Amino acid sequence: MTDTTENQAQSPEFVISLDDILKNGAQRLLAQAIEAEVDTLLAQHSELELSGGKRAVVRNGYLPERAIQTGLGQVNVRVPKVRDRSGQGIKFNSALVPPYLRRTQSIDELIPWLYLKGISSGDMQPALQALLGENARGLSANTVSRLKKQWEEDYDVWCQRDLSQKRYVYVWADGVQRQTG
Repeated sequence: MTDTTENQAQSPEFVISLDDILKNGAQRLLAQAIEAEVDTLLAQHSELELSGGKRAVVRNGYLPERAIQTGLGQVNVRVPKVRDRSGQGIKFNSALVPPYLRRTQSIDELIPWLYLKGISSGDMQPALQALLGENARGLSANTVSRLKKQWEEDYDVWCQRDLSQKRYVYVWADGVQRQTG
């Protein structure tokens, strides 16, 4: 390799991080998977036709692009729209990117883990930015407090569940070490 080529490869405009490659690959793969989902829906309803032979269920552009927080950072997603001209109420909702999804499950699982490790609600945003990058938005102290309240409610419901019709086997062991001497 010549000196010029080495200098070009090390200059900032030629450096592509592994994170960027992974994030771009994930974004392309997600877009392809969503397109496959909508194609499957259209194929399932391809027999529905209007008078004149036109299809009743057709593509109708895209919803506005939205950002989803993932373990790789922010990934932008465009979900296709479908128009049902038959009046049967056929809609497309992606199973991969349901409506209102803003964070992947791995991020939702990360927040309680950080909280349990002693990160306070106020320190959550800087901790998430360190892990997910500068685009870790929507995870403010208020969001963490709201999630904590939901966890507490879920825990209270779990503690109050009826176990009277359940049968559990358990073993009680008591160990005492005795010195003989």
